[in-house]
Amino acid sequence: MNRKEFLQKSAVASLGLFSLPFMGASCQKENIFEGIEFKGKVLIIGAGAAGLYAGYLLHKNNVDFQIIEASGEIGGRMGKLESFADFPLDTGAQWLHGKKSVFGNFINDKNVTITKDNSDTSYWFKNELVNSLPKNIESEFEGNNLPDISFENYAKELGYDDAYKNIVEGLAGDFGADASRLSVYWSNKEFENWSSGDADYKFQKTLFDVFNDFIIPEISAKIIVNSPINLVSYNDNGVLISDTSGKQFTGDYAIITVPITILKENYIKFSPELPLVKLVSFKKIGMDAGMKVFLKFTQSFYHENILGGKFCAAYADEKVGKKGNDHVLMAFIMGKQAEYLSSLSSDNEIISILLAELDDMYNGKASKYFVKGYVKDWYKAPFIKGAYSYSTVNIGNARAVSAESVSNKLFFAGEAMNTNGHSQTVHGAMETGEKSVKAIAQLLK
Repeated sequence: MNRKEFLQKSAVASLGLFSLPFMGASCQKENIFEGIEFKGKVLIIGAGAAGLYAGYLLHKNNVDFQIIEASGEIGGRMGKLESFADFPLDTGAQWLHGKKSVFGNFINDKNVTITKDNSDTSYWFKNELVNSLPKNIESEFEGNNLPDISFENYAKELGYDDAYKNIVEGLAGDFGADASRLSVYWSNKEFENWSSGDADYKFQKTLFDVFNDFIIPEISAKIIVNSPINLVSYNDNGVLISDTSGKQFTGDYAIITVPITILKENYIKFSPELPLVKLVSFKKIGMDAGMKVFLKFTQSFYHENILGGKFCAAYADEKVGKKGNDHVLMAFIMGKQAEYLSSLSSDNEIISILLAELDDMYNGKASKYFVKGYVKDWYKAPFIKGAYSYSTVNIGNARAVSAESVSNKLFFAGEAMNTNGHSQTVHGAMETGEKSVKAIAQLLK
């Protein structure tokens, strides 16, 4: 599924059957600090895609840095599940959205094998599975001159009844959002700058393995985990940051890559306080609950992609494009659907509800062939608290304001800070990490 043309196909970024190594333009190693004498240090808060890539670039340019991660794991909203099936699963970010990006160049340089998305979507519509909908609702959410109202309200305005409700939820879910909160206008407006390409790809191993194999080993000595930052002080002389245990780190600059949810909740205090316009902009950027649930079966009885479930609006076959024999269906759950399932008392209850929904679709086959399930609830991850950013109604230029540096000392990175149409993606996060490193280098010239 093309991220720009997502509405023309499906909300689930699914996989094709043809696997090949990416053969694009080779990654060019840029000497960002060439001709610059800098003996200082850069502090990076957060070890997700943006923070890791910023650290990697500083390492390649022989600039001292320190990455401070709040949790006990490296990767942010990337992760890997092994031993559940006979092939690895991505618990977080999963797809390469187009090859023409910093991430596409990187995996080309490392000869990483990827799989093109070529699969079709079936719809759970009026209590039956169909290959197409009576009305092409997907196409109506794409184009120019669309209103700045929610997906949910726009569907009602167009006259779509409740039969399409969960289809709309699936479309919004691809943006990581609930249909009642995602802006029709701004979700299209921001993608006008999309330039990474028109196809989606999945990794033969996992997306996380790219970082784990090629980036983390080079910079692991510079990463500290279990160190939640709660105070960032800055002035003309540099930056002093403190974690919840009282440990302090000093540097000349800081790159802040934490999820937008953490910034919105003021978990990190700043001294002096950040400009009010920036704090208001943080609040305007959406980030909803999100989870993945993996369901393993003895047989593959389901379609490659299913859109329109009441409890999960989008399911995808995880086996396609992998080397293995196990049958795993992934439930991709966002917004209010994820909030509800996250509120339940146990993972088993979540799994039971999804199995019951699939039983309705497939005449009891889900329970009959079920082996085991696994829940990854990003909403409950204390230093993440959601899936990924999206464009709310009236978001305006909030991303641009949020991404602005402060006092030439603090730089803000991460997918939510991407202003080039690549928010919500790993390559978008990496772009912001690179942008921050280049901005620091420019100050030193």
